[in-house]
Amino acid sequence: MKLRLWPSLLIFASSYFPLAVIVIVKDLDAHTGFPQHPVFAGAIAVSAIVCLLALALVVRTIPDGLPVLVTKVSNKSGELFAYTVPYMISFYNFNLGDWRTLLCLGLFLAMMFSLAYRTRSILVNPILGLVGYGLYDSSFKEGTHERQGLLLSRDEFRPGDRCHVTRLSNFLYFVTRVEREP
Repeated sequence: MKLRLWPSLLIFASSYFPLAVIVIVKDLDAHTGFPQHPVFAGAIAVSAIVCLLALALVVRTIPDGLPVLVTKVSNKSGELFAYTVPYMISFYNFNLGDWRTLLCLGLFLAMMFSLAYRTRSILVNPILGLVGYGLYDSSFKEGTHERQGLLLSRDEFRPGDRCHVTRLSNFLYFVTRVEREP
């Protein structure tokens, strides 16, 4: 299953929405309260908002998936924090007016995107964690086939629950619905 490049890029970029806000805040002039580099700050703000809206659209348009029976589950939501390492950039001398700083940031984010795209972990996104999604390492039965994978879900579930999942990549699934076992 191959991920599509442009939606993947938009989803990846949305994961850095908080970093965009931090970078813009760091660029604010202490006296005027406006960005010192309004063109770059505006471009970053618009890009971040568009990517955030794209993520919301992608999540809403994921089709209802196949029913599976969860047999084992462990919470891996802490892995959503893996995206926080690049946020350390904001604590260094970061200047939106310095083209070298922007180039280095662009190269770093390009490398991060390439890694996320090649490992098919685009939807392992901290923004989804902020809005209530969790990441779960699970074993489940799809008909008579036993499968294992990471399930991205807004609802908590436990062994014995029936979930409807849509496969996003080889080992990443999106839970569209959870039916609790009585």
